[in-house]
Amino acid sequence: MSMFCFQCKQTAKGTGCTIGGVCGKKVDTANLLDAMTGKLVALAIAVNGKNTAKTDELMIDGLFTAITNVNFNDESIAKLEIKIDAEIKKYGDYKETDMKAIWDGDEDIRSLKSLILFGLRGMAAYAHHAKILGKSDKNVNAFFYKAMAAIGQEHTADELLALVIELGNVNLACMALLDDANTSTYGHPVPVKVTTNIEKGPFIVVTGHDLKDLELLLKQTEGKGINIYTHGEMLPAHGYPELKKYAHLIGNFGTAWQNQQKEFDNIPG
Repeated sequence: MSMFCFQCKQTAKGTGCTIGGVCGKKVDTANLLDAMTGKLVALAIAVNGKNTAKTDELMIDGLFTAITNVNFNDESIAKLEIKIDAEIKKYGDYKETDMKAIWDGDEDIRSLKSLILFGLRGMAAYAHHAKILGKSDKNVNAFFYKAMAAIGQEHTADELLALVIELGNVNLACMALLDDANTSTYGHPVPVKVTTNIEKGPFIVVTGHDLKDLELLLKQTEGKGINIYTHGEMLPAHGYPELKKYAHLIGNFGTAWQNQQKEFDNIPG
């Protein structure tokens, strides 16, 4: 069995990972994510403008799950796929999209549909984190279905290019939504100096983008002698007033997300 994934710039040989992901993703996991993505396309087509809070949750969480290194847990991916499948069936019979047909298709169409898909996955991460903080946008949510449906339908290159441009505009709105969610919850970030030194004693390293998770961890560990370090994309958390007020949010460990595997294997202590 083989896989195909080229959604990050670290992809093997600059063309695509086929026997395992550079990020650590296994073949079975990659194929599960493709199957789940095919069901999300089917969900978008089936919903046909009649999305609900439940379908929004499945669409956004499913797309977010498929980002490069978000979820390598085959069991949880399979469970999410079952939920998506059950929701689709509420709308009647459907035809599942075979993602392999897209990967093996016309180069221009594949490139445009891939650009749309990967853009939607990134936008889903923004929408997911905004929703956790109580913010959502019905127009952003509606676009997920429009664009995902297009991936499973026949379109010309010009039609798909127009959708790419629209995706850029919607993504900008989604980023503004997340910014509003973050700043209304944690204040407007300010420049700060962040140490990369690791102090003696117990500590926890937090990676990713979820400021809410970081906040909960900071509350749970306050006054317990446990230092908290950010990693990768979590570095900006140090600038938010409602997070940097915690004295044990002490510094940043490591570099970018693609170095997680080797850096986490060599965490001092």
